[in-house]
Amino acid sequence: MAMDEHTDGTTAAADAIDVTEGVQTLAGTDDVTRYPIAPGYRVNVRTGPGTKYGIVRTLPYGMKVPVYCQKPGERVTGPYGTSNLWDNIANGQFVADAYVHTGSDGYIAPRCD
Repeated sequence: MAMDEHTDGTTAAADAIDVTEGVQTLAGTDDVTRYPIAPGYRVNVRTGPGTKYGIVRTLPYGMKVPVYCQKPGERVTGPYGTSNLWDNIANGQFVADAYVHTGSDGYIAPRCD
């Protein structure tokens, strides 16, 4: 079973700066649908589709993310069930689909190459 993909809310000041920069990047004006992260969760953004990949940053509470493509990977259990789908939210950045409210248990975007 995979470890949880959310954090308990404790971060260093340097992490807070990275999160702010990431929010500005994800809050762009493109026409991609954005999906909410589960309420009450700060979700880790990773370099690949699994918890063994490095953490790029942690998304703040209430974040909405674009899903450009999806990729199968490590099975993770979250507030929206158990899934092996990972959502690509930016170049080289993935979050576990089990923490994103897409309204579907399956693919809602093309498969990542």
